[in-house]
Amino acid sequence: MATGMILDEDVLDRLRERYPRYHETAYIFVLSALHFVLERLDQPRHISGRELAEGVRDLAIDRFGPMARTVLEHWGIQSTADVGHLVFALVECSILIKQEEDDLADFADVFSFDEAFNQDYPWGVDL
Repeated sequence: MATGMILDEDVLDRLRERYPRYHETAYIFVLSALHFVLERLDQPRHISGRELAEGVRDLAIDRFGPMARTVLEHWGIQSTADVGHLVFALVECSILIKQEEDDLADFADVFSFDEAFNQDYPWGVDL
């Protein structure tokens, strides 16, 4: 996925109208996660749905710590499939550009939120 333009108020209005399930901050966070993933690459390239979903997880843990799952769920993101829906909504609004092989299914079941944010959370404490 590649960024096509910036979210302005008109785009946010269209996203709110078409996809009321997701808080507008969710879209901004997905774009931040895309940037987060791209910054970690040796050189820019297309990233997969899996890579972006994992980037959302990693950035959420980095920014929100143990509250990561709660924050994401508050925005309407309850699974990696939701990340895909957000991405494809951004594609529909010409914010992101997809390649022909990109598919919503690329985001399905990348990881379990329960495992990522509860069971496997990097608590930083040896138990």
